Amino acid sequence: MSARTRRSTATGLTVGAAALLTLSGAAATAMAAPSSSGDARGSAAMVAAAASAHTLTVPRGLTVSDGTRQVLVNGRSIDFGTIVRDLAWNPSGTKAAFIDGHGNLDVANADGTHRVTVAANPGGQTWSHPTWQVTAVDRSNQIPAKNNLLFTAKIHGSTVLEGVKATSDHGRPARISLNGEAGSGNLPQTGNAWPNVGGKYGTSVYENTHTGEVYIRDDYIRQQGSALTKGSEPALSPDNEEVVFVRSVHGHDHLFVEDFGGSTNVVKDVTPNATTDYTEPTWSPDGKTIAFRAPTGTYTITKTAHGFGKPVKASSHTGLPAYRG
Repeated sequence: MSARTRRSTATGLTVGAAALLTLSGAAATAMAAPSSSGDARGSAAMVAAAASAHTLTVPRGLTVSDGTRQVLVNGRSIDFGTIVRDLAWNPSGTKAAFIDGHGNLDVANADGTHRVTVAANPGGQTWSHPTWQVTAVDRSNQIPAKNNLLFTAKIHGSTVLEGVKATSDHGRPARISLNGEAGSGNLPQTGNAWPNVGGKYGTSVYENTHTGEVYIRDDYIRQQGSALTKGSEPALSPDNEEVVFVRSVHGHDHLFVEDFGGSTNVVKDVTPNATTDYTEPTWSPDGKTIAFRAPTGTYTITKTAHGFGKPVKASSHTGLPAYRG
């Protein structure tokens, strides 16, 4: 059942309390450490890239962070005053969330100023890949607005999904509930990573390193989820109808898109001619372009009348791409 179908069915229910981001379990503790596989790909190369970032450009709205203090924003290299890992923008593009040099979860303005530690990292965990969950109030279903940050927490070698209100100052993250939809069985509670939220309902997707599958989590009316397909590093489209993810094909990482907006899910390799690894995809706000990382820089593919076009090099700067606003 698609996310759209679940929402349509659920909105007919009488709801007495909001099914917000469900947080349960012990509070998070954390330790500074590299926050994603992308961060470990050559510190010397990242330093060199940061030193020359002022000469590089990217399409408007597309930003690139590379694990240094510098973030490439609209072709300008912005110093955030601390190491920036796994940067993600809120839907309006006014705030950036990231893991700082101490392993804390921070939020800052687009120019790196007014940095706030949303959740401090007292040691014992590694945090990575925050994503914003922002939704408007729904009075008809008695659901308040949401402004949360979801992220991965590695605790004693086990990865789980946690969350905290984005407006917190040294808040306490808590475990995110993962319940299966009817007929899907129990969902794995550990090995979950790379959360990504898309659309106005706050639906999220994430990967599980044990099963090698991408999962979807819908908590708009009631929390439920299920497995979608084999893959990793998923990103949900702005309209909640497609998910892009990474899957290995003949020794290289390709990008696949699953369209689950219709009656039948369709999975398609949108980089069938890849001769290198394409990773860390992200959607543009209009849902027409996917930006992603390659060893030689940041690339994009854009929707056409017949699917997606060929990869286009957007910048020679290599890092984690993210769209602002």
